Amino acid sequence: MKSTELLILITTIFFAGLVCASTGAAEPGGSGNFTSDQFSKSGICSNCHGSSFGEWDGSMHSNADSDFFYQAMLQEYGVAAEAQGLSPEFCSRCHTPIGVVSAEIPPLDGSQLSEVSKEGVQCDFCHSVVESEGIGNAPYVLEPGDVKWGNRADAESPSHEIEAHEFYNESGYCGMCHNIYHPVNNLTLAATYTEWEESPYAEEGVNCQACHMTPGIVGFEENPGKAASTGPEREHVYTHNFVGANAFITGIMGEGRHEKRAIEYLQHAAELEVTAPDSAEPGENVEMEVEITNTGAGHKIPTGVTEEREIWLELIALDGEGKEIYHSGELDEKGIIDPRATVYHTVFADSEGNPTVKVWEAESILSDNRISPKESVVEKHSFIMPENASNPISTKAVLHYRSAAQEHIDELFGEGAYSVPVIDMAAYPDEEKSSTPGLGMIGTGIALILGSAFRKLKR
Repeated sequence: MKSTELLILITTIFFAGLVCASTGAAEPGGSGNFTSDQFSKSGICSNCHGSSFGEWDGSMHSNADSDFFYQAMLQEYGVAAEAQGLSPEFCSRCHTPIGVVSAEIPPLDGSQLSEVSKEGVQCDFCHSVVESEGIGNAPYVLEPGDVKWGNRADAESPSHEIEAHEFYNESGYCGMCHNIYHPVNNLTLAATYTEWEESPYAEEGVNCQACHMTPGIVGFEENPGKAASTGPEREHVYTHNFVGANAFITGIMGEGRHEKRAIEYLQHAAELEVTAPDSAEPGENVEMEVEITNTGAGHKIPTGVTEEREIWLELIALDGEGKEIYHSGELDEKGIIDPRATVYHTVFADSEGNPTVKVWEAESILSDNRISPKESVVEKHSFIMPENASNPISTKAVLHYRSAAQEHIDELFGEGAYSVPVIDMAAYPDEEKSSTPGLGMIGTGIALILGSAFRKLKR
């Protein structure tokens, strides 16, 4: 080959490489595969997508990295990761994906994070995902650049190119992060996607987006409008609130819209049915059954980081004079659940078989009694009718939810720093549900009214 031809060949290869680099070719989301300046801050998107930006802003996705509870656990994980040789990127791949792919993580203290990386799960990251290499532990493949990916084949924009991908209509998109496996032993730590995949909702074609990206809460509901200010009117535009059950962090961080929506989700997830006698003779054994049904969640309740989250039943019986004759499931003055109550969650065990909420220590599952979609569990309670009690007997049950045990929050931040709200998911007899920082609706100790009425919510 002549020297002139060789020079032309080298020059061609060199410029072809520049073109490929400038177009942001798709790459797995490995550390250092991209730089953070290849991604746009979400505020830029708001110029045309004001509604979507406004919904996302303040959401748990936007606060995925700034969530103080997550940060406290992340710093504990960082110490363990350094000591045990665990991947420093494990948690951050979902909570600050741009920070990971641009090698701004580690360090885990966030000192090297760019402003765009601090935005958590943000607009340009999500719409740069071109495919996934699987489910769980964030196996996304990215192509940042001028092309934005979405679900509309007919969309046009004066600001960027658009590519449509059916993947954006599939639950598998959410499954990238909403299944979590231990980075060493592969133990399943969270399986929201799998819970959905094995549910009747998946069989019926109801995907994650139908409940979490529309106004519908427990099913698809159209949201007419424009996806972009310059775009056409659409019969449906997906919402970007991405609300789940987190009324704790959103409430503390002042994100009232998302807090309110989370409570609504919780209060549409379950129903109670109580079977109990309305009278008994002194000394007689009184038996009560409470059926708890997951009526509205397309996954188990609770789901996600279920070593932290707690659902439990509070049950009370009153005699004809309004005197308490049975009570189970109340909180004590430190916010600890009555040990006689059944708590629905996952309990992990460390290498010595001891319970742990530090998922990086988890090596096995001690118990998992959560309630699957459209399935029920039955709790049986009984007591002896007191000699001085009068008929009729009235019973009341409330299903409570808490994002984390108060005891664990006190350990992390100090006693009194944060009060974890208790959300009343369902009640029997059915009545207006509520939420109280640290207290259940029944266990507040307020005086009884109307003879057989029940304890009021302490506000």
